[in-house]
Amino acid sequence: MGGKGTFRFSVFGFQFEIGNRHSAIENQSGGFTLIELLVVMSIISLLMGIMVPTYSRIRRHTKAMHSMTNQREITSNLNLYASDNDERYPESVAMVGTDEYWNWSDPTKLAGTVKRTPSSHRSMSEYLRSYMSDARTLYCPNAPQRYEYLQMAWDAGDDWDFPEDGSYSEDPLGGTYCFYWNYIGYVGGPRVLFRGPRGPADGGRKYSKLLVTDYFGYDHWRSPWSHGSCEPFEGAKITPETWLLSGYWSKEGDPESPPNIQMRAGFTDGHVETYTPADVTPMKVSISADGITPYPDGVGPGIFYLPRTAFR
Repeated sequence: MGGKGTFRFSVFGFQFEIGNRHSAIENQSGGFTLIELLVVMSIISLLMGIMVPTYSRIRRHTKAMHSMTNQREITSNLNLYASDNDERYPESVAMVGTDEYWNWSDPTKLAGTVKRTPSSHRSMSEYLRSYMSDARTLYCPNAPQRYEYLQMAWDAGDDWDFPEDGSYSEDPLGGTYCFYWNYIGYVGGPRVLFRGPRGPADGGRKYSKLLVTDYFGYDHWRSPWSHGSCEPFEGAKITPETWLLSGYWSKEGDPESPPNIQMRAGFTDGHVETYTPADVTPMKVSISADGITPYPDGVGPGIFYLPRTAFR
């Protein structure tokens, strides 16, 4: 409050003053006119209209930086694991079936259905828990919701079982990042297959250097004929989590007209880069262990988009 009839106030650090005018109402009550109060409210509304979108952009940018930090930590700890294990990354857990009777599952898997062999694990955490104890590192911060039992599942490892189904089975779990070490997918064309790296030294024409990406795909069985991503995009709605799979953002659309999304990908050398749908290659999940037979269109987990730099 300034002198008589003067009102000073601050909004988001900006200082304002309603000046020294007098009226019969002021003379009687020492208050302010209706016009002055409307001016104050108008200024506050204007500033809110300016600051709220700015705050939203800052919040999205902060989460994007958090996701980049997560992926750097994943790549760094995978390389630590490899240095302790003959320069080899863990086996992929994105598999269904055992022995020679198995096929690939979608690359978001944090825990598979069963151990493929006696020496392998069904849960990623059995390989990496001593390197990454906080399960949030393996989860996109821009996803619409964090899986309720994420940390419990990570701590349980191969013993993970969804606690609300009343069974003693070992349940799978899908996350919001895609994990590509020791993974094989069908891309067609002259390359035919995507082959994830077996270790830090892999690369060149046969093996990719790609380790982890944000989820970005199309026509998943939970959201048919829709684009889906752990990153939000215009018009997207929430495909909610299930007892087996995490939630993500999705919207029906043409596969030839992808939404505007900025995503991230981490590589064997530890760097994390951004990319958009304008620079991706579609990959299908394979129903054969060798990767050369993909799921038919409209069936299964759909398409997963890889950054084209995964093939350089």
